[in-house]
Amino acid sequence: MIHNDVLRRLRYALAINDTAAISIFKLVNYDMEIDYLHAVMKREGEEGYLPCRDKIIALFLDGLIIKNRGRQEGQMPQELGPKERLSNNEVLRKIRIAMSYKDDDMIAVLKLADFRISKGELSAFFRKTDHRNFKTAGDQVVRNLLQGMVKKYRPESTRQTSPNKSDSPNTLGTKQALFNKGASKQNEANPRATRKKINTKVPPVKKSDEGSVWGKLPKK
Repeated sequence: MIHNDVLRRLRYALAINDTAAISIFKLVNYDMEIDYLHAVMKREGEEGYLPCRDKIIALFLDGLIIKNRGRQEGQMPQELGPKERLSNNEVLRKIRIAMSYKDDDMIAVLKLADFRISKGELSAFFRKTDHRNFKTAGDQVVRNLLQGMVKKYRPESTRQTSPNKSDSPNTLGTKQALFNKGASKQNEANPRATRKKINTKVPPVKKSDEGSVWGKLPKK
């Protein structure tokens, strides 16, 4: 999976703003420049987009582990070399450690994204590569895990309010037509009656304000 997407979706799920993101990188002794951070947060094709290197996403996930779980004495995360790659299996493993997920937790989060998986299938992703039951994790698993995390930690961003049937445009239109028809018959029966001008214009339905990609982040 493209590391830019992993970083962007993980930050959104956990509501990690720029300041918090930079502090997470500092936990692994990496000074993240704000301009580069913004560049890797862009989508492919957007102006100023830069690909997120394997080293960067690995450092961020390692920093998130330290932030949530604490630093292990005498141990520092091993930094990836220029030609080393971070697989989807490693991304899942690091997220699992950072969030203290057990098998049931990960299955539940994946289920929130309508992705079903058994314990046996899940455990295969965390086997050693030379194990006979090892299985390579596809982009779909990582993508659905991140989507499930968004639904778990930021349910307000995925909740859609259904319009009230009595206030729907079709219902309002039907009520207005019946009202006008009734008023017309009444006027025909009383031609000399003073006709009051009735405002039957239906007010436009207000569209809900859509926030930014990040939504509302907690104030520091």
